[in-house]
Amino acid sequence: MSASSRPAGLRPLTPDDRDRLFVWRNQDEVRRYMYTDTLIPRERHDAWFDSLSTNETRRYFIIEWDEEPVGLANFVDIDRHAQKAAWAFYLAEPAARGKGLGAWVEYQMIEHAFGVLLLEKLWCEVLESNAAVWKLHLSFGFQKEAHLRRHVVKSDGPHDVIGLGLLRADWAAVREDCRTRLLKHGYAV
Repeated sequence: MSASSRPAGLRPLTPDDRDRLFVWRNQDEVRRYMYTDTLIPRERHDAWFDSLSTNETRRYFIIEWDEEPVGLANFVDIDRHAQKAAWAFYLAEPAARGKGLGAWVEYQMIEHAFGVLLLEKLWCEVLESNAAVWKLHLSFGFQKEAHLRRHVVKSDGPHDVIGLGLLRADWAAVREDCRTRLLKHGYAV
């Protein structure tokens, strides 16, 4: 099925997402690329979820594909004074992976960062072993700004992290090419 026949969307979290996120955050394939790969206890998840509604420095969105929840995207450390934020996403449902949906999410989140949040810089950190994602970021105009050696320790040992940044001016230079690429793959932008 082509991307155009499977419409994508982003929506804010609702209380109904609590249990879904608990399951997703504990999936091996999701934890593999998080900074911690230990199972998240229910109490810790519930405390995290409850804190989201009162934290102005974070915004979370459910990624939908064909009107079904398939992943999570977020902005964290939103700093209005410095006009910057960090962001991340994951696709939790295997059926949604490998379809170009990650590129669509990237485009939408960048547009939100610069068009709605009015940021000047978007930042992200990606485990070096997750080359597909940091290369995706590079294809959207992000620049490598840091190589953090042995920055995260997981159950299998230390991991390097790639830090990437995108300035508003960087986005302006590549936006139309990124938009065209998504349209060619059948995604509405």
